[in-house]
Parts: sequence; C-alpha cells; structure tokens
Amino acid sequence: MSQIIIMVAIIIYLGIVIAVGIRFSKKNKNTDDFYLGGRKLGPFVTAMSAEASDMSSWLLMGLPGLAYLTGVASAAWTAIGLAIGTYVNWLIVAKRIRMYSHAYDAVTLPEFFSKRFGGCKAITLISAAMIVIFFIPYTASGFAACGKLFSSLFNIDYFTAMAISAAVIVAYCALGGFLAASITDLIQSIVMTIALFVVIVFGINVAGGFDAVMDNASQLPGYLSLFNTYNSELNTSEPYTILQICSMLAWGLGYFGMPHILLRFMAIEDENKLKLSRRVASIWVIISLTVAVFIGIVGYGMSKAGALEMLTGSNSETVFIKVAHLLSSHGALAAILAGIILAGILAATMSTADSQLLAAASSVSQNLFKECFGLKLSEKASLIVARVTVIIISIIGVVLASNPNSSVFDIVSFAWAGFGATFGPVVLLSLFWKRANKYGAVAGMLVGGTTIFVWKYIIADLGGIFAIYELLPAFIFAILTNIIVSLLTKAPEKSVIEKFETVKNN
Repeated sequence: MSQIIIMVAIIIYLGIVIAVGIRFSKKNKNTDDFYLGGRKLGPFVTAMSAEASDMSSWLLMGLPGLAYLTGVASAAWTAIGLAIGTYVNWLIVAKRIRMYSHAYDAVTLPEFFSKRFGGCKAITLISAAMIVIFFIPYTASGFAACGKLFSSLFNIDYFTAMAISAAVIVAYCALGGFLAASITDLIQSIVMTIALFVVIVFGINVAGGFDAVMDNASQLPGYLSLFNTYNSELNTSEPYTILQICSMLAWGLGYFGMPHILLRFMAIEDENKLKLSRRVASIWVIISLTVAVFIGIVGYGMSKAGALEMLTGSNSETVFIKVAHLLSSHGALAAILAGIILAGILAATMSTADSQLLAAASSVSQNLFKECFGLKLSEKASLIVARVTVIIISIIGVVLASNPNSSVFDIVSFAWAGFGATFGPVVLLSLFWKRANKYGAVAGMLVGGTTIFVWKYIIADLGGIFAIYELLPAFIFAILTNIIVSLLTKAPEKSVIEKFETVKNN
C-alpha cells in the first residue's frame, strides 16, 4: 500500500511540473522569452530558482552520501566553500552582469562575452562549445540520480527509470522554456526544503535521538572532525590537510562561471531588488547544506541502530532514499511524507537539469547556429531548434548516465570544475577590468578547460600535492593567462572601453 501511495504522490508531482510547462509554453513569443523569460523574474523567484538550479541531486544524494561514508570533513568544507561562493557571487557578480547583459542586449553567456569584447566569433564558438561539453555530463548526473531513485525504490530497471525521468524533464523544459523552469524551480526548492527537514527529524528519532547519533559517530576515528577524515575500509582516521581544505573550499569558485546560475541574474526584472534575493538565497543555501551534511551522519546512526543496512561505496548516495523508504512503512500519512521526500530528490534533479538543458540549448541554437554559422532563422524556427536541441542533449545525457554504478558526486564535481575554470575568470574580468580583451578571454577559456581534463586525468594521478580538486589550479591558471595575454596584446578599441565605462557609471 505504501508503494502505491508514494507512486501516486510522485505522479501528482510530475503532473504539476508538466502542467507548468504547458501553461508557460504560451508565453514564449520569441527566443528572449524562451531563454530569459523576458527578464521579468521577481526577487524571490530569482533567488530560489538560482539556488534550486544550483543544488542538484548531489544536495540530497551526493553530499549526504559523502558525509555518511567519510565523516564531516570533506562534506563540511565543500559546503562551507559553496556557502561563501554563493554569497560572494550574489554580492559582486549578480547586479553587474544584469546591468551589462541588459546594456549589451545579450540573452546568453556566450553572446554577452562576444558583445562585451567588441564582437568576436571565436569567443562565441569556444564558450558555446564548452557549455555543451560540460553540461552534457552535468545533465547526465541528474538523470543518474533519478534512475537510482526509482530503481532502488520500486525495484525496476535502472535505465528505464532514468529514461522516463529524463522524458518528463524534457517535456516541461522544451515546452515552457525559462519561465517554466524558473517557476518549477521555486516549487522544487520548497519541496526540497520539506524533504530535508522531514528526513532529519525522522532519522534522528529512529536512530535513538540526537545524543545517540552523535555517540555513534564519535566512535569512528576522525568522523566528526573538520581536520581528520574517516577511512571506512581501514576503520582509521587520516589527517585532512590544509591542501585538501583549500581544495574543497575551491568549490565556491565554481559559482562565478555557472551559466545556469548567471542566467538567473541576467533575468531579474529589477537589479535594485537583488539585495533581497541575495539574503534569501544565502540563508537557504546555508541551512540546506548544513542539514544535508547532517543527514549523512544521521544515516550512519540509523545503520548502527539496525534501522538501515550498512552502505558502502556509491551506494552511500542512496541513504536519503533508504530513509524515505523506511518512513513509508509507518502508515498512510508517513507514506505521503515519504512521497514528498522522494519528490524532493526529483525536484533537486529537475531544477538543475532543466536549467542546464536551457543553457546548452541556447548555446547551440542561438550562439552556434545563428551567430557563428550565420543561419538566418525566424523566431518560430529558432524556438523549434532550441526545443530539438534540448531533446538531443537529453538523449546524449541518458546514454552517458546508463551506468548505474556512476557516482553523482564525482560527475557533478567534474562538470562544476569545468564551468568554474572556463568561465569564472572571464566573467569576473569582463565585469571588473576594462583592459580585459578578447585575446585574453579566448586564451583563458582554453587554458581553463584544458587544465580541467589534464589535471583530472593525468596530473592528479601523481598524488601528493597534485591530488587536489582540479578547479583550484585550473581557475588560477585561467585567470593568470587571461590577465597576461590581455596585457601582452592590443588593448580593446576605444568604443569597447567607452561602452564598459558608460554601463559602469549608470
């Protein structure tokens, strides 16, 4: 009976988000509406949509799973880095990119880069290609999370579950565009919040209370320390070095280059209302990240109490699902709550995947086809191309996520690093340094993107000081390259600098 109730709750939820897509499909008159919602987002929707699109399935699966397996250190420092990055991004980037993107009449990030630097097809081509390269695995991580959810819960084939979830996301995203994605993101952030708190309260109760949770965790060497980490295979404590801390804090740098988050900044109706958005976003992020880390600790306490099986490897990422499944066995009301919890995982996944699909689609249809290849498309044709692109990217994402043993956290961390290093330095310098030029931007993006792959798959294998999160060295190399190349090459034309100064002084 509980399975039926959960399934009904999830079906209702999926029906709601598809209905939102259909509702807003009628409001998309042109590509500006489809990609940015006509720049009409209110401050609260902007805040929650930005953060929901940021906090993907790893918030409810990856982060608790990491804390469950290794203890506090890695998960907590990652959360701290993200919280700081969130606040600083809202503080220094949000208003400026809204002002400049509006002044340059840019609806996508590649288009903004091109117009900011005086028109450069190379910038458009490279940035659009990078968005597609890194968003496909990012989107795949969301599909993988959905597959794990349904296969674990209903004992159905992983691939089938994943494909159905992807189809729903594509449906409302392709129909409703940016406004549909933003409104559903708001709904999904509320569902995610409810899910987090229901799980934490229920989990603590089942584990024997807060004291029991902490006692069980404290028995594991290094589990509750910020400066030690727990090795589950050897049952030992290992030092968590300054280098590792810096590596995890570097997650915060990723915010400066996330296209799907930056698009929310570009879409707000009034940049003067961003202060409210910043406060709402920062508070929500701090609370949700803290609760997510603690859920991992509570999950271990539940395993020690015998309520859950001991989870190992990538299976630790299903702790949220396991708790919901256990809750569902406590009657009809509990099953409804479990359905909401599991819908929360879907919400976390969908709120990110829809934003990523839109950003990737805009890069292909708007930036590659129209700007780089010079295809003259009507507004109707552009909308069709955008929707078809969403479908194609989703199909590729489904193929990439076909392995049920893939780690959501690992996939997300790679894509996050890719965007942070490729676009972060360009965004910051384009908004704050008038001397930055197109040559520096191109060189910085290429160095940042290349370093991610080289460091991840070659240098990191050397171990020691090289075994750090690839985002940190790639970001440093990219911003230094951007600055050095800009200084060594011809300064931007007078008209480019004057345009920059005019917007700055308004």
